[in-house]
Amino acid sequence: MPSYRNILQAFTLSFKPGQLKTSLGQSSQPLLAALVLLSVLAVMPAHQVHATPNATGHIETDINNVEIEFTLPVIETGQYQRPYVAAWVEDSKGKAVKTLTVWHEDKKWLKDLRRWWRKTGRYQEENLDAVTGATKAPGRFTLSWDGKDYQGNPVKAGQYQLCFEASREHGDRSLLKQKFNLPGQGKTYRIKAGSELGPVEIKVL
Repeated sequence: MPSYRNILQAFTLSFKPGQLKTSLGQSSQPLLAALVLLSVLAVMPAHQVHATPNATGHIETDINNVEIEFTLPVIETGQYQRPYVAAWVEDSKGKAVKTLTVWHEDKKWLKDLRRWWRKTGRYQEENLDAVTGATKAPGRFTLSWDGKDYQGNPVKAGQYQLCFEASREHGDRSLLKQKFNLPGQGKTYRIKAGSELGPVEIKVL
């Protein structure tokens, strides 16, 4: 793809000295403005050209992925039921940004995931198919987040919070939370286990 410098050079050499002023007269003003703009772009560092605010006025974060590893612990009980689980991201004001996953069997019991339901679940009930799944047996699992919100837009730089909630019939309820920063490549965060959730590890890649 031609650089701004090449475009400027080709554009300038297409006119002989004095031709731009004498042949175009007053109509040359927009053309002169374009030449000035091209000359500025030609000397501007590449990162300055691309680091422009988005429609909301915020500089978008330059992140690739956030990986989350977690476990469902083995619980010794005669009435063990697989827990309902939700994982989601909130911004610094506590507003839900994106639901990452929801495990359930019957939608009518999603309200037992109290914080998730109050924050975002009740508003997204009809749009959860892409992130929902059946409840799982104890084990180790991995999730990922691409740094985008419900609308598919990259989030702005700042502090966020990962939330994990689990609720089990005839059992307990766990809510784990961990704040993290974006961008923040190479950072790892850890959350201690709860009664229904094992330890969680968050990696910003």
